[in-house]
Amino acid sequence: MTLLSYQIFKTVAEAGSFHKAADLLGLTPSAISHAISSMEKELGFSVLARSRAGVTLTNYGEHLLPYVNAVLNSDESLQQVVAEFNGMKQGTVKVGCFSSACTSFMPEVIKSFRKQYPAIRIEVFEGTYDDVSYWIKNGIVDFGFLSASSAGDLKLEIFYRDPLVCVVPKDYRKTSSGDSITVEEMAKMNFVVQRESTDADIQNYMKENGLDVPTDFHVVDDLATAAMVASGLGVCIMPELVMKDIPYDVKSYPLQPAASRMIGLAALTPQFMAPAVRTLYRHILDHCRNL
Repeated sequence: MTLLSYQIFKTVAEAGSFHKAADLLGLTPSAISHAISSMEKELGFSVLARSRAGVTLTNYGEHLLPYVNAVLNSDESLQQVVAEFNGMKQGTVKVGCFSSACTSFMPEVIKSFRKQYPAIRIEVFEGTYDDVSYWIKNGIVDFGFLSASSAGDLKLEIFYRDPLVCVVPKDYRKTSSGDSITVEEMAKMNFVVQRESTDADIQNYMKENGLDVPTDFHVVDDLATAAMVASGLGVCIMPELVMKDIPYDVKSYPLQPAASRMIGLAALTPQFMAPAVRTLYRHILDHCRNL
């Protein structure tokens, strides 16, 4: 099998269609179909299931895809090393981001990085903590933003401390004294709760402090959470960084006891990064530590 056949398999798996993959790669659908058939013949098993709705990965295909990604990433690394030997900085770097990291860090990072390294292309993949962790472990991205509580066994280089706050409707009247909201006061409130894959830090705080609160709302999106709070449907706990992007009329208070999520960059093998990947990785750390 060739690198082209690996790239065709990866593209078809992501696009879910021979025709879409053909458009992306500049090939004909028949060439795509022939390449996949030849690959399956050589492997001795099917990697794609065909139907009128498109194509999906077979069980064999799902297990094979991470290894194909690893081969393609290794080839990209080789090309970047050769370019570096020739005095050039070029290549493609794929970064996984959860929502608030994507909006708070990446726009300025990309702008400043492109000024220094215009030949290096950056691809951003936005998703939940679980998405980013999966992408890193399966070679879909080179590295990604995660919190300490969501990194698991991935090595995390922490660069930012993000306090958690309690978000309430604008007309909410505190029952406790001081500038913060206590666990005792929060225990009497209705909550809008985000799913654990969206913000494990919040779920951990609630469990550690015995906040087994009632809720009818289990959401993923930060804006949806804030919109429900603004409408008086409950309160929520959010990282302070998220609140910078919230347009709704709500108030936020520090928590008592206080807590924070620790944000960093995670990579599968940070000691073996391709030149362009290593350059962007260091640029992000330098940029974000100066915020």
